[in-house]
Amino acid sequence: MEQLPLAGVRILAIEQFGAGPFATLNLADLGAEVIKVEDPTTGGDVARSVPPYCIPGDGLYFQSWNRNKRSITLNLRASGARTVLRDLASKVQVVFNNLRGDLPARLGLVYEALRDVNPRLVCCSLNAFGSQGAQSGNPGYDYIMQAITGYMSMTGAPSQPPTACGVSFIDHAAGFAAALAIASALYSVEKTGRGRDIEVSLQGTAYSMLTYLAAWNLNRGFEPSRYPGSAHQTLVPVQTFRTADGFITIFCGKERFWRELCVALDAPGLAEDPRFKAFDQRFLHREEVVNAVQERFLTGTTAHWITQLNGKVPCGPVSSLTEALQAPGLAESGTIVEVDHPQFGRVREVNTPIRFEGRREQHRRAPELGEDTQAVLREDLAYSEERIAELRQAHVI
Repeated sequence: MEQLPLAGVRILAIEQFGAGPFATLNLADLGAEVIKVEDPTTGGDVARSVPPYCIPGDGLYFQSWNRNKRSITLNLRASGARTVLRDLASKVQVVFNNLRGDLPARLGLVYEALRDVNPRLVCCSLNAFGSQGAQSGNPGYDYIMQAITGYMSMTGAPSQPPTACGVSFIDHAAGFAAALAIASALYSVEKTGRGRDIEVSLQGTAYSMLTYLAAWNLNRGFEPSRYPGSAHQTLVPVQTFRTADGFITIFCGKERFWRELCVALDAPGLAEDPRFKAFDQRFLHREEVVNAVQERFLTGTTAHWITQLNGKVPCGPVSSLTEALQAPGLAESGTIVEVDHPQFGRVREVNTPIRFEGRREQHRRAPELGEDTQAVLREDLAYSEERIAELRQAHVI
């Protein structure tokens, strides 16, 4: 089997909860050695205690973010912790954190504080609002970002209050952005021999994904509306329709898809109607288009319409989570991976979406709190047993 793409890259990760651990989870799946640093005075990553399906110090929530990693304990506020941190930084390529924006500099996690021990070091900070400005010291979470950057105002039924996405997608997107930033910075180090600071924020990630909506608003004052069926702002019909027994989602993102839809619905007249012939006309006559299409979808089941439209019009059923995770082909595609856990048994999880030759065949469960502290300090830093005992007694580890 070929070597994993990031084999040999070592990452020291001061992280907890979602966005940060998701960033390093993907890097670990790609072969990086991730040494997760947890505060022993707080019980480590708060994700260890997120319900349901918890046992003391662990749970399926924590397992889902932290496979293929190692865990050491280090109280960065304790006297003597800075020396251990610097020793660790000298042995890795990346120091990563997802702390509040004002904390990395204070705790010595930035390039300026560590360049003397490792001039090739990449220091990545994933925070809520950035490291500069009045909000840098504020904590921030996905749901808050969905609210303040406009996403909630655009989501949900028109008659209902603003709605959050069912998954913390800004956390996940920021994690991917941080992983990309780290990979890019490592490539730069190979060319220049010099490390650097890099930064990703949840707020910046959320704004970056507004793309065309932001362009419309900033240049023409466009204010998005919420439409029934989770409809697209301007492309019609692109939305969910009710069928005789459920729901189907279609995407007529090209004119030929609209024509194919009309044929499949046995309504060729819709395609020839001058009100509906092109994107701009259908946008102006949205309600008439949607009503006409909806009337026809109600005459058949979801399965019937999927059969009629498959290969002609982009479409799919609205699946429950259980149905989605039982879709054919997931195992063959490597989407689901399994790890052995001493309490939970065989744990199934979703894999990184990146596919490559020599992909990892064996995955390790997420570590227990401080499971690797002794080994990392002794083997990587050559600390003596006496030194390690002193650090424990001083509550540094």
